[in-house]
Amino acid sequence: MKLKEILKGVDYTLLQGSDEIEIENVQYDSRKTGEGSLFVCISGFKTNGHKYIDSAAEKGTAAFSVEKDVEMKPGKTYIKVKNNREALAHIAANIYGRPSEKMNLVGVTGTNGKTSTTYIIKSVLDRIGHKVGVIGTIENRIGDKVIHADRTTPESLELQELFKEMYDEGVTDVCMEVSSHSLDLHRVDCCDFDIAIFTNLTQDHLDYHKTMENYRNAKAILFKHCMKNVINIDDPAGAYMESVSKGEIITTGIDSDADLKAENIDITAHGVTFTLDYEGKQYPVELNIPGKFSIYNALGSIGACLFMGIDMDTIIAGLKDIKGVRGRFQSVKGKNGVNAVVDYAHTPDGLENILNTAKEFVKGRIITVFGCGGDRDKTKRPIMGEIAGKLSDYCIITSDNPRTEDPETIINEVEVGTAKTDCPYEKITGRKEAIYHAVKIAKPNDLIVIAGKGHEDYQIFADKTIHFDDKEVVEQAFAEE
Repeated sequence: MKLKEILKGVDYTLLQGSDEIEIENVQYDSRKTGEGSLFVCISGFKTNGHKYIDSAAEKGTAAFSVEKDVEMKPGKTYIKVKNNREALAHIAANIYGRPSEKMNLVGVTGTNGKTSTTYIIKSVLDRIGHKVGVIGTIENRIGDKVIHADRTTPESLELQELFKEMYDEGVTDVCMEVSSHSLDLHRVDCCDFDIAIFTNLTQDHLDYHKTMENYRNAKAILFKHCMKNVINIDDPAGAYMESVSKGEIITTGIDSDADLKAENIDITAHGVTFTLDYEGKQYPVELNIPGKFSIYNALGSIGACLFMGIDMDTIIAGLKDIKGVRGRFQSVKGKNGVNAVVDYAHTPDGLENILNTAKEFVKGRIITVFGCGGDRDKTKRPIMGEIAGKLSDYCIITSDNPRTEDPETIINEVEVGTAKTDCPYEKITGRKEAIYHAVKIAKPNDLIVIAGKGHEDYQIFADKTIHFDDKEVVEQAFAEE
């Protein structure tokens, strides 16, 4: 493909060479470049692609996309752009034939509920025989085929490649989690979203966004470009998302007047039932996932399905089909009436949601095992510690993914919040030891809530990443008790 065709839609200046040359492949990692490559030099947070131009040139790289003046090698083509992340999104869409325009693309954004919402929609679409692609935190899927996911929303080059693979394999609909990072860093530029869903906005990622306003504004980018939007109007940020949205809007809520409103709610350990009020009609809804947050996820999913033209009876039947999502309030049965729940809750709001859900049905104590990730927003650590203390009967503060930070330092920062409450607690640095200890002290009718990692099957330290699965560990602990 000629360079000028690859650069369609990109505002660039040709510094040297020709944009008529043939390009064999596009890379933003210099280690993957070779003969005929276009190397897009991204200015990253940890390193800068411009530093690796020489090594890429030695491998036969044909062309370079740069953001600043560089020493140009003879015989090479150089173009200059304002932002290589933005350019890469256009380039990726061009080389893969803009596949998202050929499928129905649903984007879900918000702090919590993205994964569950995509799987609820998938359940409805499965019921009517559609082949569905899923892109998100747990995994990527093409129908029943599972593909490993490295991040919630892939970089634009990998994302467009995944869209192309989905389209080639007959996918008609894609349900995709859209992170605030991906919106702010142009990963989802050139994605042709048909429907967008806003779940909620609570504190998270302030290590990157710095302020909640910046975080909100990043999320809002999705709704500024999508013509069909489903918005949780109960959330304080819902009104803002509604104000910036283009095209049609379906609002959802429990406490507010909304187009889709849940009433007569009943929450049990096994799921929720509620009456759906829509256009003056009432519909009974049953969902096999407990918690008030599950109702919000269901409402967002219903709105998206209505935009797709699916009838309400089919939507409600699809909601009933789903049995749960891995790592999202996932139940693990123990012995002597002791059970555990594994959940991905790693934000203040997420932790508060699952603990409030547990309190609605637990007959005994709630024993919460949790921690906070390293190299992430430090301000939420004492907040989460206090939430756990207020809503639990016993807390065990432990490691999450410490990354490059000292695990005990993180635990001590969480403890500041827990110490403000009357809840008894202890600190156990090893996560496996913490889970085993929770099982050991649990009594009949107690519930052990293991929060923070959910579906993750690894734990990240400064010098290594090890296999670690909360569900596996608590199952082993129950078996050995």
